[in-house]
Amino acid sequence: MLTNFSLSHHLSIPKALLFFLVIFVFSLTVRAQNPVINIDGKSSFTAKLLNIEGATSETFRYNATLHNGSAKAAVFEFKTNLPIGWMISYKVDGSQVTSLNLDPGASRDVAVEVNATASTSPGKYSLPVKAMSNADTLSLNLEAVVKGSYGLTLSTPSGKLSEELTSGSHKEIHLDIKNSGTLRLNDIDLSAQLPASWEATFEPAKIKQLEPGKSMAVTAKIKVPDKTIAGDYAATFTATNSNANSPAAFRMVVTTSLLSGWIGILVILLAVTLVYYLIRKYGRR
Repeated sequence: MLTNFSLSHHLSIPKALLFFLVIFVFSLTVRAQNPVINIDGKSSFTAKLLNIEGATSETFRYNATLHNGSAKAAVFEFKTNLPIGWMISYKVDGSQVTSLNLDPGASRDVAVEVNATASTSPGKYSLPVKAMSNADTLSLNLEAVVKGSYGLTLSTPSGKLSEELTSGSHKEIHLDIKNSGTLRLNDIDLSAQLPASWEATFEPAKIKQLEPGKSMAVTAKIKVPDKTIAGDYAATFTATNSNANSPAAFRMVVTTSLLSGWIGILVILLAVTLVYYLIRKYGRR
């Protein structure tokens, strides 16, 4: 009897543990689906980071939380006062909103995204954001530190964006790459989009570093395939790095070589001569 009791006692322990695990998992699921309600009379509008640094071309992203601490549902409308030309958007669960309806004691995450103008000077800018309801005006004082701008310009020394090439030949095109921003550019790559079977190489193939306001000369070596039909072709050269890019569209005019032209004329003359001879010889019969 003692042996049977002891065995059944040991078997009941795993069942008890399984029961408590099921209850624990169920409670976690309920909590995840039903956020904790906090009605303390204190509504708030807070952010994890209040100060963000970036370039003018970058988006300043702030992760904020809006909490309705009152016992009544409230609609909060977002308001702000930004420098002229700046843009702001508010997103909840990925969707852009201008206001948010919150139940009593509820909280929601709000993504605040701010974009400066391209001409914004480096410096620190205050971004006062407000969430306003009938009962509360909640303020969130954000800051954007603009460190400068990224700019890249690809052209030619003369500004000319057209070239004449001969079928089956090689051509060197001189390019000019300029850092037109206020921040240094690193690891600038060069690429070309050419007609089928055309080839291009660059010298240098990559620019490691380019300071603001500085330019660098690059040579693009183009190979035109043999028997390319004469005419106009489009080609695009692009300079790019992780922060900026600049394409330059070229008009390529392909002509046949002088030798090919004379050969074509000679073939036509021979054909005409042959036809004339045949007419004279057999035309009267």
